[in-house]
Amino acid sequence: MRHAETVTFGGSGLDRASELRGNPAAVAALLGAPGAGVLPVWRGKQLMRWAEGAAAPAMLPAGAEILALAAEPPVLLGRGEDGTGLFAADVSSWEPGELPETLGAFHDPSEQPVPGLPEDHRFAELRACMGGLDARGAELASTARAVLGWHATHRFCARCGGPTAPVEAGWQRACADCGGRHFPRTDPVVIMLVTRGNSVLVGRSPGWPEGMYSLLAGFVEPGETIEAAVRREVFEESGVRVGAVRYLASQPWPFPASLMLGCEGVAESTEIVLDPVELEDARWMSREEMAEVFEGRHAQVRPAREGAIAHFLIANWLADSLD
Repeated sequence: MRHAETVTFGGSGLDRASELRGNPAAVAALLGAPGAGVLPVWRGKQLMRWAEGAAAPAMLPAGAEILALAAEPPVLLGRGEDGTGLFAADVSSWEPGELPETLGAFHDPSEQPVPGLPEDHRFAELRACMGGLDARGAELASTARAVLGWHATHRFCARCGGPTAPVEAGWQRACADCGGRHFPRTDPVVIMLVTRGNSVLVGRSPGWPEGMYSLLAGFVEPGETIEAAVRREVFEESGVRVGAVRYLASQPWPFPASLMLGCEGVAESTEIVLDPVELEDARWMSREEMAEVFEGRHAQVRPAREGAIAHFLIANWLADSLD
């Protein structure tokens, strides 16, 4: 796919400065240099600044008051074009005025302003604003969410149970007891544009927003190829058998730490037999029907969320620009 990396979170060419990670003095100097920025993350929500309805990660100076709440040192995300350091810090111990009921839900539209910061700076769920981010902002926000989410769930060693601490500028955790090193994990997930002639297969999971449909997806299992995972997941969830499979594009998906592997699969059958645990509904939709969905004119179906690779793949299928 010629424009595969234009998908949201697809990469902005960020210099991740990986050669500095093992040099604490160099990392500290980068953090303390003029212009360095730290992105606060609160319970998985990034601090965003808003202008004309669009969001961008709100990088704060290292001495900002809210950053003092971080229990661990900032993670080095990389360097900007001007060489300044870009970091992220978990400030989940911060207490807002009240906790929204939607916190942690599939879709959390709430935003949390921070006293002492400009009014246009608010913590927001990345899913809610990812469609409006530029490439650099999307890469910074998704990387921060994923790596800090990993730190939050890997406080103890999987080998001996001892406590771990961040090392390598936040890109590893080291066990104080056995010396084991642990690395951020990324889970491969296949997501499938399954077509049969002029139609595409879509489905919806229980608990999704009303009317929302997307492409079928599932985790790649150990010992399994991408192609085999596509065929297995589609058959398990919908009963549809898939033949030829080809890779199209990938997308880092930090909810919490997946790599979405977008593929096209050609269906060899059309009868749908649902797995009700995985899918509430699945259906074949013609190109004309899906065009109505994307235009907001379909009475029953809403499109996949803008910014998600499912939306990207379907839009390119509609435009006949998959090649």
